[in-house]
Amino acid sequence: MPEGHSVHRIARQFDRNFIGKTLLASSPQGRFAEGAAVLDRREAVSVQAVGKQMFLETEGDVWLRVHLGLYGAWDFAGEIEADATIASANGRMGQTNQRGTDLDALIDDEAPILDDAGENSLSSIGAPRRTRVRVRMSEQTKGLADEGAEWPPPIVGQVRLRLMTDITAADLRGPTACVLQTPEEMLATVARLGPDPLVGDPVENEERFVRAVRKKQTVIALLLMDQSVVSGIGNVYRAEMLFRERLNPHTPGRDVPEETVRALWRDWVRLLAIGVETGQMMTMDDLDPSQYRAAMASRDDRHWVYHRAGLPCRVCGTEIALEEIGARKLYWCPRCQA
Repeated sequence: MPEGHSVHRIARQFDRNFIGKTLLASSPQGRFAEGAAVLDRREAVSVQAVGKQMFLETEGDVWLRVHLGLYGAWDFAGEIEADATIASANGRMGQTNQRGTDLDALIDDEAPILDDAGENSLSSIGAPRRTRVRVRMSEQTKGLADEGAEWPPPIVGQVRLRLMTDITAADLRGPTACVLQTPEEMLATVARLGPDPLVGDPVENEERFVRAVRKKQTVIALLLMDQSVVSGIGNVYRAEMLFRERLNPHTPGRDVPEETVRALWRDWVRLLAIGVETGQMMTMDDLDPSQYRAAMASRDDRHWVYHRAGLPCRVCGTEIALEEIGARKLYWCPRCQA
């Protein structure tokens, strides 16, 4: 399932390419035909990501809420202006560093870092897809992948919703939720979500998280996946954050020391920023240049415990455990996180 960093990247993609423009909306699949008819010919006013959900505001106080779920993705085609803070060729943006890792020193600007899943792709964000894209990096630098590409792009597969401007198209496939909301309904949806580090007041966000965790008997491994407790964390970030804090995943929330809960939140703030920056869930620190490039190219080299069941812990050598909790796979080190 796409985690919070992907949805923030999608929102930024919409902000740069759709906001302030009139939308042409359709539902090639037919399952969102009525909603698409409402959106058609409306101007896109604003966009916001909160956790794993995106909210697109259009004129007339009509909001589109999209939750990608396990299989959803947005495919972009045409001319795309990349967010000034999102990396293009190298899949990075900004200056957010990992602990002990100087990203500026690790980037080779002549060699793009892309992983097999296309996780940091500008053309498709969510469940992995391969699509054509013409990328406009700035007004001074333009890269057109295929000058002869058909426009509008042909419909491929089951497209729930297509949004278009005169030069850019976004196709939504396989979402868990794709609905229209009033402003009141949108605010009510957001109110039910836990804090997102990139939305709202940073101090209050941390306090909300600490209060929510410390009052519950539920184990911390489940709390981190509860979107009413904290927004955006999925299976990968959950496993990695717990390992980074050397925290037993079965510890009840109310038994986790407050300083550890705060450390978890602050680590989520850091990791989410890196995820939005790179397009990848990079959770390892203190990497040298060759290790960094390997990690950016392959998720097997990117994580401490996730997807490493049966392999030795990178720290202590103990076999990484795998169990099911809350109908999701949990990876952890029985020794480091005892």
